[in-house]
Amino acid sequence: MALKRRLRSAQLLETVPIPLSKNPTGQLSQGDRSSAQILTKSKTDVDSIDIEEFGNPQAKRARLKPDTANSANHAPSSVPLDRPAGPFTTNAPLTTPRGSRVMAYASGVVESSPSKTSVPRPTTTTSQILDQACAHLIQADARMQPWIEKYPCQMFSAEGLAEEIDPFQSLCSSIMAQQVSGAAAKSIKNKFIGLFNEAALETPSTGQSFFPSPAQISSCEVSFLRKAGLSTRKAEYIKTLAEKFANGDLTATMLVEASDEEILEKLTAVRGLGLWSVQMFACFALKRTDIFSTGDLGVQRGMAAFMGKDVKKLKTNKGGKWKYMSEKDMLDFSTKFAPYR
Repeated sequence: MALKRRLRSAQLLETVPIPLSKNPTGQLSQGDRSSAQILTKSKTDVDSIDIEEFGNPQAKRARLKPDTANSANHAPSSVPLDRPAGPFTTNAPLTTPRGSRVMAYASGVVESSPSKTSVPRPTTTTSQILDQACAHLIQADARMQPWIEKYPCQMFSAEGLAEEIDPFQSLCSSIMAQQVSGAAAKSIKNKFIGLFNEAALETPSTGQSFFPSPAQISSCEVSFLRKAGLSTRKAEYIKTLAEKFANGDLTATMLVEASDEEILEKLTAVRGLGLWSVQMFACFALKRTDIFSTGDLGVQRGMAAFMGKDVKKLKTNKGGKWKYMSEKDMLDFSTKFAPYR
């Protein structure tokens, strides 16, 4: 978690503004936020894209937002700022298509053990987890301290962890944003919403944009979804995703109770969601603290710079996925920072 963002700072690259609305230039800037992935997650959301789609850096950066401002189709209710939390579960409160909320732990003392779920026992609270993570990172490597002090991680503050996330909408937005600019992705999403709410793009009670439910989308033909400006393939991806949420194959409860590995396996099995997309979703939307994207070039570059390597020379004679560091070297170096990578 907190390891990610500092690495980008270490390499003196542009620090991603919060929230991210545009894409700084640079290779594979999937990592502007994610190079955070070695240091610390910034206050941004993830609309993410496919790791296979490295060809459009500008589109990639703009897509790293999960639409938290638009995450629910109903009036948000209060989420306790101080509630049980832990490094091995989803720490964000998730909303369901029916307007209910799912959290890993009911509000209460940390000592309370979850019952009848596979969620690990809470070890801290949402008001303390960021401080504990930062202390852990500094203890693991004292060079982290100035970066942690310079770039606060608002996303994992108590307020950031109280932000409700609609996982279905976030994943749909991720697919819509693949291989297009941030402005194009926004336009497509607005048109998509308009397909299901032609009379008004905002719900009268909340003023928030209405996003269609999985059931609504899954009942539509691909040709209808394409009217929003989606390619046939993207329309098929979104329809398939909607079907999985509608039939219960994917649920907010599963995203709360599953392990990191289970979430990666379950979501990458969905057409249109690559490994990088799912890692960004797990990190920035679900607020899981130990998601480490070794395939992200921003993370690779940041880690290489943090370790004192000359990143300009490293990439000149190398191609492919591992331009700056090997996956093994990255995993070996990052182990000491777990479970807050």
